[in-house]
Amino acid sequence: MRIEKIESLLVHTGYIVRITTDTGLSGIGQTACWGYPAAVQSIVETFSEYLKGEDPLRIEHHWQALYRSLPFRGNALSGAISAVDIALWDIKGKHYGAPVWDLLGGRCRDKVRLHLLIGGDDPDALSRNVEDAKNDGFTAVKFDPLTTGYADWTQDQLVRRTQAMCEAAREAGGEEVDLIVEIHRKLSPVTSLALAESLKPFNLLFLEDPIQIDSIESQGSIARRTSVPVGNGERLNSIWEFRELLQHGGPQYVRPDLGTAGGLTHCKKIAAIAESFHCAVATHNFLGPLITAASIHLDVAIPNIVTQEYTLEDESEINKVYRNSNRRDGGFMPAPSAEGLGIEIDDAILKDLEFKPLREGDLPFRDDGSVAYSV
Repeated sequence: MRIEKIESLLVHTGYIVRITTDTGLSGIGQTACWGYPAAVQSIVETFSEYLKGEDPLRIEHHWQALYRSLPFRGNALSGAISAVDIALWDIKGKHYGAPVWDLLGGRCRDKVRLHLLIGGDDPDALSRNVEDAKNDGFTAVKFDPLTTGYADWTQDQLVRRTQAMCEAAREAGGEEVDLIVEIHRKLSPVTSLALAESLKPFNLLFLEDPIQIDSIESQGSIARRTSVPVGNGERLNSIWEFRELLQHGGPQYVRPDLGTAGGLTHCKKIAAIAESFHCAVATHNFLGPLITAASIHLDVAIPNIVTQEYTLEDESEINKVYRNSNRRDGGFMPAPSAEGLGIEIDDAILKDLEFKPLREGDLPFRDDGSVAYSV
């Protein structure tokens, strides 16, 4: 069996690669480098010169060849490798007639706990969304309490307004729902530490990405300096970066995204590094059913997953472009039973689907005109 064709697909907001073999088997994979899909596509097209004619089952070998071929690193490169890697695992599962998790070492669990991404611009709205999630069977939710204008809040406003949001979420969820507070890299180390300490009464599962991602050492140090659990890593790319994060920060929740951290091949290694530090994994993803499916296969096969990120948009009309055999059961995803990843692209729907590059939101500026993220 040899790789015959490599296609680039722009689906909804994401870049997807489809790899087809000379036997007719095909696999799909997605990048999570959502800010630069054209860059990822260009890299994959370069990869195709190497991949065509190769045995698709030699996944580790191909990972090394693509990563080591030139002396450059970063999200776009890792995002391209991730998409190819996921697609190759999809092919391998279909070739052996097995779900991917079975090829990754077998089942560690029968179902994967999900945490639901929710919104809410004020305590009342957030409270309603937590109640809805709880009623739907979720036992964990994630939300960002730093709403519009946060960059010009005083320190007291930052603390009090975030506490009010967390208090509303805790009251709505009770002790049956874990709370994950997402900061989206909006704070400095000084302000994030003060905020973390103020949130102790709400027993967070973890505080996620409190500071910018420029320095691994700075990110890791936050976990050492607060007793509130911290989660980091959704923008890290490699086992070497995660190793340094844990060396500098000690125990924390590790947050690889399969679409940027090297796919299934590399993220299983990241999970093993986390395990060696007695750290749990909470895989990152908000980009749709394909990365969700790949993540679930990893989650099933590793011992140290705590929860998988999930958005109800996976179940929305826009994602009908996927023929998805994976079905949520309340706040959990059962271990997949289909061959490969258990998800396919419906080309009939794809041809009429408009591609809209994702933008996380407008770049925030302070009242003085400066960029709020420059902290």
